[in-house]
Amino acid sequence: MSRHFCTSIISPPATNHNTKLPITINAPWSRRIAIFAYGVASYIFFLGVFAYAVGFIGNFLVPTRLDGPATGPLWLALVINLGLFTLFALQHSVMARPAFKRWWTQYIPQPAERSTYVLATNIALLMMFWLWRPMGGTIWQVESFAAQIVLWSLFALGWLTVLVSTFLINHFDLLGLRQVTLYLLGKPYTELKFVTPGLYKLVRHPLYIGWFLVMWATPTMTAAHFVFALMSSAYILVAIQLEERDLIRYHGNDYAEYRRRVPMLIPRLRRRNHQPSVAPHMVNVQTTSSVTG
Repeated sequence: MSRHFCTSIISPPATNHNTKLPITINAPWSRRIAIFAYGVASYIFFLGVFAYAVGFIGNFLVPTRLDGPATGPLWLALVINLGLFTLFALQHSVMARPAFKRWWTQYIPQPAERSTYVLATNIALLMMFWLWRPMGGTIWQVESFAAQIVLWSLFALGWLTVLVSTFLINHFDLLGLRQVTLYLLGKPYTELKFVTPGLYKLVRHPLYIGWFLVMWATPTMTAAHFVFALMSSAYILVAIQLEERDLIRYHGNDYAEYRRRVPMLIPRLRRRNHQPSVAPHMVNVQTTSSVTG
């Protein structure tokens, strides 16, 4: 989802400098085109999974949904759902760690590393969407039409916040398309600028705020939805710690100062006077949304 659910849906930002492996730009055109096509296919796959996620969590227009009547024993549904989410969380976090990336890029082309991460995340998410077991039961049910409109509006705002946050940090770098495009053109990968655009001046993880709205803003909270939201929230909070540990290790005092001045998730009512600093999603450090991861 810093990002998590999602790359893909909660997805951490891309990184090439962590691997310390130079991208070779003298490769044959056939290799460049193949890697570019692979990256484009991975990106298109992401768009489909992202659209499916909206319907899956919102319970509309897709064949499998987060909520619904129980189709079997409650304990079995809980075990399956916990297993599916754990599989996603492990994939999304382990593949984002610098040590794994250094090992992984010994076997796959470095320009395709981010696209491969996005592809693996999409597969893990599709498995969860397809095999998810509704659990029945209702935690809350909002009857007021006006309140339902408010909650659905917050749900939509959450998705918009997730999407806008990716463009603030460089949407195409986050999803691997920039890397394969530069490789196709024979240009070396260049680091993203060190800035705090838009929402990143208010909080360090606006993308995760979007995911919290997506998960919790619902007129009908079923047992399965509650389990999903609770697991996702816990994962995001843990992922933030891992992400910021990597960012402090890489950027040192620059990120430590940004962390000191800018709140993690809840904006301050009164802003302090400060100079622009680093945003966690603007740098090429791949960690969790996470979704974000």
